[in-house]
Amino acid sequence: MYYLSAPLIFPPVSEANADGILAVGGDLSPERLQLAYKSGIFPWFEEGEPIMWWSPNPRMVLFLDELIVSKSMRNILNRNIFKVTFNLNFRAVISNCQNIKRDGQNGTWITNDMIEAYCKLHELGIAKSVEVWQGDELVGGLYGVDLEHVFCGESMFSTVSNASKVAFIALVNQLKAANYKLLDCQVYNPHLESLGCREIDREEFMSILNVSKK
Repeated sequence: MYYLSAPLIFPPVSEANADGILAVGGDLSPERLQLAYKSGIFPWFEEGEPIMWWSPNPRMVLFLDELIVSKSMRNILNRNIFKVTFNLNFRAVISNCQNIKRDGQNGTWITNDMIEAYCKLHELGIAKSVEVWQGDELVGGLYGVDLEHVFCGESMFSTVSNASKVAFIALVNQLKAANYKLLDCQVYNPHLESLGCREIDREEFMSILNVSKK
């Protein structure tokens, strides 16, 4: 395993172990985070642990044309129950992602340091959010890192049924309109699979990541 120090450098993603862990240490500076995402790497660790950098194989992604929107979900969208905004309140979205209770998890990997780091990325126009509202109440959303041809999704939250799905679908529609190549979802979970996401080989993911936006 590679131990990071002050220099802004990561080893090749092919050196990640079987679990996808590539490196340990370093910091969450905007410069290091940008380099990580451009290199197919993301941080994932819990409070009290050293910073862990991951590049899993396989990689969970959504090819935008493969989005699955169920009939019931289309009905919800057509009823205009929710209002969707973009980048209106990034800090509120990431804070809700930190605090939401998730099945099978005792805590959260979104530490306070992570929140501050990604808020700095947001100020630089690199980290972005989708907000879902019912009236004046924020009831769902997601955030991630925008590489201009690939969007790296980080986390979603929902306080009412289907609000996170609304955010996800709205994001995909926006990415398609802007001719993005891919939505990176990092690691498998069945909820993402139900929306059309699937696993691909890391080498294929890296080849897409390394092609500039046309």
